[in-house]
Amino acid sequence: MVKNGTTSAGRIRWRCTTCGASTTQARPDITAKAQLNAFLSWLLDTARPEQLASSPRTFRRDTAWCWRIEIPPPPPPATAPEVVILDGTYFQSWCLLIATDGAHVLDWQWCDREKKIAWQQILQRLPAPRMAVVDGGAGLHSALTAQWPATRIQRCYFHIFQVVRRHHTLRPRLEAGREILSLTKALMRVTDIDHAVTWLGEYAAWEARWDHFLRHRSYPRAHVPRPAGIPESQNWWYTHRELRKTRGLFRNLIRNQHLFTWIDPAMTNPGHPLARTTSSLEGGPNRALKDLFRAHRGLPVDHARRAAEWKLNSLTATPRDPWTLVRPEHRNPPRHRTAQQLDDEPLGPVMGTSFSWDDGNGIQHGWAGRSRP
Repeated sequence: MVKNGTTSAGRIRWRCTTCGASTTQARPDITAKAQLNAFLSWLLDTARPEQLASSPRTFRRDTAWCWRIEIPPPPPPATAPEVVILDGTYFQSWCLLIATDGAHVLDWQWCDREKKIAWQQILQRLPAPRMAVVDGGAGLHSALTAQWPATRIQRCYFHIFQVVRRHHTLRPRLEAGREILSLTKALMRVTDIDHAVTWLGEYAAWEARWDHFLRHRSYPRAHVPRPAGIPESQNWWYTHRELRKTRGLFRNLIRNQHLFTWIDPAMTNPGHPLARTTSSLEGGPNRALKDLFRAHRGLPVDHARRAAEWKLNSLTATPRDPWTLVRPEHRNPPRHRTAQQLDDEPLGPVMGTSFSWDDGNGIQHGWAGRSRP
């Protein structure tokens, strides 16, 4: 056959030199690749369906098979990054754990909530870094202790401020609360180890100044409700519980050396501090995912998960080529059996048709649930 012009659709027409019959050659692989590229342009670049196909309905029909493509997590980096930032974000009933090096996504893991076993799945796939920036979750801390025991931990300053604000609001009623809120805000103005030493001195002075105040106790009184979490059997409780929680927070951070790891001289080079917040993750992958779901509202749960994986794949240092992830079963899934085929199949093992007492058959005697007339 030889080329004989093109059809009205622009496809090459082939003509037989012997009988004169003409036909066109189909390339399902090229068609599928174009459909996948159009699908990703719509999903990631928010292109409109009518710009990618003759109609939105045609676009949805042609790209429906693309939702069946699984996107595996990226391979681990060849060398351990200096800093890994870890955090989780929630979508509907799912939680997505993400690890980044501050510039690119390193790995991700789906789970129902942030717990130790879920974090271990993502930590054991990555080489241990020198420092990890975390939000302070108990599950993540336990997983880091088990999987990366030599890795130093830096508690995110923004999450510290969120905890203090939750305890005291932005306008504390007590003077001690106003002072500790100012000290928490001053953390963001610490730039070197000398500033850190000054801050620790001011915090120690705050503890000493309000130590007696934080020892005040309250006792049950008639017609006065107990604070939440205080059982009826308890005869007294500390009056300023929120301030004591804040003091316990900073005591743990200082004791575990999780407050100024990012400027520790043993960890950093002079003039090159490490990350101290998870902002690069919150403003990077997490924000990109929120924007993605805002542009594609109403996705089913399985489609939303697949869309998030495609977005995270595009944010890795070496994104996977989408076409290399396509398998034949994605484009041509096994056909579902028809209702007639299901009706023709026996529901269980074929039993003999002969009478058997073992089947519980036979003449039954006695009351059958009805009263005699």
